[in-house]
Amino acid sequence: MAVIRPFCAYHPKRGLEDKIAALPYDVYNRVEACAVVAQNPYSFLAIDRAETQFGPETDTYAPEVYAKAKEMLSEQIAEGRFEKEEKPCYYLYEQTMDGRSQTGIVACASIDDYSDNVIKKHENTRADKEQDRIRHVDICNMQTGPIFLAYRADAALKQLIEAGKEQAPLYDFVSEDGVGHRVWRIDGEEQIKTVADSFGQMPALYIADGHHRCASAVKVGLKRREEHPDYTGEEEFNYFLSVLFPDEELRILDYNRVVRDLNGLSAEAFLEKVGEHFTVRREEPLKDRGYVPQKKGEFGMYLEGEWYCLTAKPEICDTDVVAGLDVSILQDYLLAPILGIGDPKTDKRIDFVGGIRGLCELERRCTPESPEAAAEMAVAFSMYPTSIGELFAVADAGRLMPPKSTWFEPKLRSGLFLHEI
Repeated sequence: MAVIRPFCAYHPKRGLEDKIAALPYDVYNRVEACAVVAQNPYSFLAIDRAETQFGPETDTYAPEVYAKAKEMLSEQIAEGRFEKEEKPCYYLYEQTMDGRSQTGIVACASIDDYSDNVIKKHENTRADKEQDRIRHVDICNMQTGPIFLAYRADAALKQLIEAGKEQAPLYDFVSEDGVGHRVWRIDGEEQIKTVADSFGQMPALYIADGHHRCASAVKVGLKRREEHPDYTGEEEFNYFLSVLFPDEELRILDYNRVVRDLNGLSAEAFLEKVGEHFTVRREEPLKDRGYVPQKKGEFGMYLEGEWYCLTAKPEICDTDVVAGLDVSILQDYLLAPILGIGDPKTDKRIDFVGGIRGLCELERRCTPESPEAAAEMAVAFSMYPTSIGELFAVADAGRLMPPKSTWFEPKLRSGLFLHEI
């Protein structure tokens, strides 16, 4: 059963929360991160991506970068930009985007639950990507980016959340991307017991987003255990910063694909091959929307300025929890056999476009900038989003999803809650 406990968070001094809160470190490249920090020096991205404090000649992963992150964080705490909670508590964190809200419980999860698969994964992690956050967490002695966890909705927690949100919020602001953020403190003894007991009855939690951050936090905790062989299990390094959301409030956006060329085929030959496993129908898209698939097993395709609807034929619709995913069907019956995309994780001919960018981005990348130029990409595919139920089913089966299967929005902000380990 899951162990979810309160903690003494560092959080922004009231009045600075909207300036400090930042999108996760990994949604930016270095140039973009530098631009954000130059525009807003208060942004927590300056600490999450401390290479922004150096010139381009300094390696992103140089030792002095992590030392700078620790220095800046210590200075900002000393200056009073962050305040530490006096006693362990939970928080409610509500995000509102496009009229939809989701409310999570901010808490600390157990590294043992991760190791014992009580906290279930649905994708692999790469050691090279883990190393960056391992160094950052270990040197800063602080977890700065929360892990996005999901749970099956629970009546007691739902009632607690509704009651907690009747109080005046600790924070209430709208970020530059139009997402609303509200935070409430949950510190009553009965409330804390309800949260701990409710999660303590759950056999499983699920990583929705942040697999690399989670794996890194766990490895730092295990490293600290080796350094402190007399550890009791109560030390903060045995837990990692999380926000836990009920499944019924979560929305997964489409994660779309663009491919550079048709693998030597003409458009006519390509369409003929696609028709072997998919019903192909030309579509008149809604203005500025492209073609949005309406159900599972349906795909949009943009080719030579035209939108098509592809519907998977019954014989390729698998009941297996992984093979039956739309991302698997497209990969196994079109991208690999027709376009030659064998490994989408490493093939440079394919790229992925999060649904937050809209289908106009697919059209843009498949359209020449001038009559004399060639388009960057030859064909694009819009996807029907993977469901949270499919994610749970894959994780429960101990299986992994194909790359780029899910895109969660809105993203959790870094810097609103810090967990000292």
